[in-house]
Amino acid sequence: MNLKFLLQLSMPGLVMALATVSWVSSSAEPYVWILIFLWVGYMIAKNTGRKHFLYGFIVSILNSFWVTGVHIAFADTYLSHHPQEAAMLSTESPRLLMLMTGLLIGIVSGIVLGFIATIAGKLIPNDR
Repeated sequence: MNLKFLLQLSMPGLVMALATVSWVSSSAEPYVWILIFLWVGYMIAKNTGRKHFLYGFIVSILNSFWVTGVHIAFADTYLSHHPQEAAMLSTESPRLLMLMTGLLIGIVSGIVLGFIATIAGKLIPNDR
């Protein structure tokens, strides 16, 4: 596993984490993530010889750390710009709920990105 490559592939996740705090709406976010996942799947297929699923899964776990960490760090700003999420997190500990939800979403999205990378690996010629 190439840790530097994994971290590079997770950088769009960090950008999205920051962008979703104030700028990207909840309705637009899934479409941006689809584009990111397709690009990351392509990059994994093009630049790794095997273990496409594992690379995709790990990138999504890294993304979930970025997104969850940024959303927790900027929870007040994030929740003020995302009223639907604020309503779902209207508990005494929204940050704890964000942490648990973020980890779950990271696992589910890791499975999705793993499959995208696996399919891309079968369709795209490899540079390695």
